[in-house]
Amino acid sequence: MRRPFIAGNWKMHKTIREAVDFANQLKNAQRGYDEREVVIAPPFPALYAVAEVLMESGIRLSAQNLHEKPEGAYTGEVSAGMLIDAGCEYVIVGHSERRALFGEKNDVINRKLKAALSFGLRPIFCIGEILEEREEGRTFAVVEQQIKEGLNNLTTDDIRHLLIAYEPVWAIGTGKTATPEQAQEVHVFIRDVMGKAYGGDVSVDIAVIYGGSVNPGNIGGLMAQEDIDGALVGGASLDIDSFVRIIRF
Repeated sequence: MRRPFIAGNWKMHKTIREAVDFANQLKNAQRGYDEREVVIAPPFPALYAVAEVLMESGIRLSAQNLHEKPEGAYTGEVSAGMLIDAGCEYVIVGHSERRALFGEKNDVINRKLKAALSFGLRPIFCIGEILEEREEGRTFAVVEQQIKEGLNNLTTDDIRHLLIAYEPVWAIGTGKTATPEQAQEVHVFIRDVMGKAYGGDVSVDIAVIYGGSVNPGNIGGLMAQEDIDGALVGGASLDIDSFVRIIRF
């Protein structure tokens, strides 16, 4: 059975001091409670300090992004090796904000996935459609293209080390959320695409999580769906009480 997976993406929020304080509170709240795989993704400057707090707690650390190259003249960028050294086990790749605000296309995301995997990071691979694409009935076509191009030339063994996060772009930071039934429908489709490409075992085993205005009020309905394995939480992960309630849905 797939273990529920809850990740908090803090985006560009929290200073190092604030991040450390949150991590301490989360560690205390989670002590003795290990029924979920819990991951937090602070901004880059706070990664190492938070890793020190979370050591031996069972709570995992993720970065929000990485560069596709291992090193070089890329001012302002961070490599997979640097993230490993800072204590990360996961990295978010292909988030809709990276796609929309920074122009990341599927080929760039594919190279980032390969870079992460080559260093032993577990990617949280984000996919999802914008409102216009949903209204035009193109959700499945868009999602399938993102999967196929994003995972191009990855092996079955590679696939076993990543998670897929379905995030309908129209539901991120808007307060709108796909209904549990809408999310379930796309999650089933994702598993079907993965099964056809990589085999039935992968389709069954891969974790597919949902993101898009997840909060304590809707997490229960989402997690009641058979093919939703967890959540990638944005704004609601910034408040300790809210995030703990989501973890303990």
